Amino acid sequence: MKITIVVAATAVFSGFFTTSCAQKSTYNSADFSIEEVAVVHQAEIGATVWEIQVKGTAGKTTPTPVGQLDGAPVLGYVFPTTLKSTDVGFGETEGIVALALTSHPDFDDTPLWDENNDRTFDNDGIVWHPHWVLLVKDERVTGGLSVKQFKKDDTTVVLPPTNPGMPMYMDSPGFPVITKANTIRVVVPDYRINHQINFTYDGVTAFMQVNGSKEDLPLLGVYEVFGVASGDLSLPYTVK
Repeated sequence: MKITIVVAATAVFSGFFTTSCAQKSTYNSADFSIEEVAVVHQAEIGATVWEIQVKGTAGKTTPTPVGQLDGAPVLGYVFPTTLKSTDVGFGETEGIVALALTSHPDFDDTPLWDENNDRTFDNDGIVWHPHWVLLVKDERVTGGLSVKQFKKDDTTVVLPPTNPGMPMYMDSPGFPVITKANTIRVVVPDYRINHQINFTYDGVTAFMQVNGSKEDLPLLGVYEVFGVASGDLSLPYTVK
């Protein structure tokens, strides 16, 4: 099944997801079956609260480690948006700005944050945490999308100072992520999205995978989509 991506005024590409890919994961369950998605602006605290509700228990299922970075599984609750790359600290460049809440036990890509509060900063990749990423169409992977990459020596690339140091458009902003019952939430201060509250968005749950050995595959690609809130990834939802 192909799902055409339609992004309003800031459309930069059209691509597809396929949920019947050859590289199926074993994680597709009620924990990733989306029932509702919402972004609510709370003026009294100067922040937006982003949440995805599922049929099962949000965040209960985490990836089984493979013991290395190459081939490492990543699970995500993802909010594709119409925000601009510059709204979240990247330079001006094409791609879909998405807020991804992820878990991946084989590596830690939030060097500034100690999510499990054990005073060790590089051992908590399994704890659900946020990333800003730029997604681009990529037919090399069965999910049809990957995180946009760049050459390590490209001095024109602008990333937020909280980026994890990987050669792709990814940031580790450190926003608090809360899982409770069937809901996963993240709180984003207004100033961290350029005070934008008029964007549109969607909700996606997906299986991703790291590649560190094959030049013909992306560093981080989407391999399976479990659910899409809108059904067609048209980004129809507005901030409440």
